[in-house]
Amino acid sequence: MILAAIDIGSNAARLLISEASVYKDGNVDFTKLTLLRVPLRLGFDVFDNGAVSDEKKKKLKETVQAYKLLMNIYNVEAYKACATSAMRDAANATKILEEIYAETGLKINVITGQEEANIIYETHIAEKLSDNKSYLYIDVGGGSTEITLYAQKHTIFKESFNIGTIRMLHNKVTDEQWEHMKWYVKSYVRDYQPLEAIGTGGNINKIFSMSKRKEGKPLTLDLLKDYYKELSYTPMEERKHLYQFRDDRADVIVPALQVYISIMRWALADEIYVPKIGLADGLIKMLYNELNPVKAG
Repeated sequence: MILAAIDIGSNAARLLISEASVYKDGNVDFTKLTLLRVPLRLGFDVFDNGAVSDEKKKKLKETVQAYKLLMNIYNVEAYKACATSAMRDAANATKILEEIYAETGLKINVITGQEEANIIYETHIAEKLSDNKSYLYIDVGGGSTEITLYAQKHTIFKESFNIGTIRMLHNKVTDEQWEHMKWYVKSYVRDYQPLEAIGTGGNINKIFSMSKRKEGKPLTLDLLKDYYKELSYTPMEERKHLYQFRDDRADVIVPALQVYISIMRWALADEIYVPKIGLADGLIKMLYNELNPVKAG
């Protein structure tokens, strides 16, 4: 079964096409056929002006049209498409998504921060982890950060905060918002120590690649601090040249590190695992589960 997921984020729009293969024992493998990312940067419009500009709207429509063509070429059987923080805040989001549906036939739903946290959790990382440990999932995007605490086979909390890299670049995050996230994390993790952090998102994936760590090995908090200091003091153009960053990675990676480091410090987490999954992966697995519900009995 070939499935697709479209994730319209504050920094980029992604298309993931995967093939789900079911084995005799009931296990399902998801093979990634293609993953495309277009840096639309909708948050640059929305977090400053409250709406998506005509220029960005045109590029968003063209991106979705291109994704629709690729889905046809890959014979996609079902899809899920969602938009997150920037479109949650955009005054013209409903109108734009109605126009996209009329022109492409693709239905894109704006999801809440809580729904975003739930979908990321659908990646089922927790099933592979120890029942005796506590884990803090941290997903940092352009418009929001989703945090989930998992311990003793249960989800303790899932919460979304309007603290994201593009909001930070545009000075749209208040001290009160930082204090609220700090209070929330410290209050909830107190009874679930020690814990390990799990990081998702393009920026932590990039840091993991730069670190040359082997798959499955964690990054330390001290290493993240070192990268933060190193990148913060490197001018933007030099940053792009030295680390071969794209424009849309070079500016957001420093605020992303600030968020990961802050949360890990509040949670007393010394290490963070980076499984290289994201919202699109969660959408694919959620879609598969909807199409193939587990029968009781």
